[in-house]
Amino acid sequence: MPKLSAAARRVPASGIREIVNLALSRSDDVVRLEIGEPHLPPAQHVVEAGAAAARAGIGYTQSAGIPRLRSALAEDLRRRYEVPVSPDRVIVSQGAVQGIAAVLAAVLRPGDEVLVPDPSWPNYEMQTVLFGGVPVRYPLRPDNGFVPDPAEVAALVGPRTRVLVLNSPGNPTGAVIGRPTLHRLVEIAARHDVLVISDEVYDEVLFEGEPAALCRLGSPNVVSVFSFSKTYAMTGWRVGYVLAPSWLAPTLARLQEPFLSCISGVSQAAALAALSGPRDGVAAAVVEYRRNRDIALRLLADAGIHPVVPEGAFYLMVPLAPGVDSRRAALDLVRYGVATAPGTAFGDVARGFLRISFAAAEARLVAGLDRLIAWHDKSGGGAVAMEGVSR
Repeated sequence: MPKLSAAARRVPASGIREIVNLALSRSDDVVRLEIGEPHLPPAQHVVEAGAAAARAGIGYTQSAGIPRLRSALAEDLRRRYEVPVSPDRVIVSQGAVQGIAAVLAAVLRPGDEVLVPDPSWPNYEMQTVLFGGVPVRYPLRPDNGFVPDPAEVAALVGPRTRVLVLNSPGNPTGAVIGRPTLHRLVEIAARHDVLVISDEVYDEVLFEGEPAALCRLGSPNVVSVFSFSKTYAMTGWRVGYVLAPSWLAPTLARLQEPFLSCISGVSQAAALAALSGPRDGVAAAVVEYRRNRDIALRLLADAGIHPVVPEGAFYLMVPLAPGVDSRRAALDLVRYGVATAPGTAFGDVARGFLRISFAAAEARLVAGLDRLIAWHDKSGGGAVAMEGVSR
């Protein structure tokens, strides 16, 4: 029997998916707050555009994306960030995750190091390992608002460092990194000829602060990654895009062919409609997320739980009692009727936290928080032993 590759064996399983699978296996009602998926459907004109493309029999498209969509994306970035963007630098990807994978595939050599936030979306590390790289974590400390310290990041840069991943607004923390700090981090990377991957998929889900907008720097060391999933509630359509410097964009376009030939033409038609049609739903969703955030903070504060206030995205990191393992807590909470993501899924720093998504209908969010608070009160903040939960 053929053997698995060493890289495939090293890729860890997702700690988020463990909870997702457990929640889905329950026949009773579990309030789903563990996954970052907007409960609102895509706008009707988006759905209709996709359906029309399907009925018309749309087939294969260009590997880098339909030219009209690439041009519309370039114009949208120019409008939002007031920078000229050539459509040739925009590569349409199958969600942000595949766009990031293409970038890492293009630049990583075996043994190269990738600096990733801790805590962060686990796919950064998974992809780094898959492409033969070595993930090196830099801390996002709760007492610093889950924002990186440039001096700590600089201290981790070594001769094998190839990529620095930045994420603002952040997953799982909702933290927004101020532009002076972001620009300092880009300067550090440029000084060491390190590529910055700026994950900006939540750039339009902001409550306070400003989007990262690193494309404004015009740096050849910066790749910006975006997605339709969160902004337009199009998670299932799987459309993202990469804004790459001119030296990298042609390679990314070429790599799309062996990765997937092309993105679904149906999904690209829907994405084009999202850009060109009414955007009222985007602003309305952000208002709802902000309201949900404030409701969650108030309910938790009334129970004596005080998370760091997220300034963007739609996540909240709920602290547990000292020494509590969040994976065990998350597994127990599913039995209690609410699914949350354990901090262990995102790195070491957040081991004592649970991530909840407040991109839920208000009634479901309140019901889930009520169950979380009841569990918290019964267990003394999660500090008691939870029988029957395996490590």
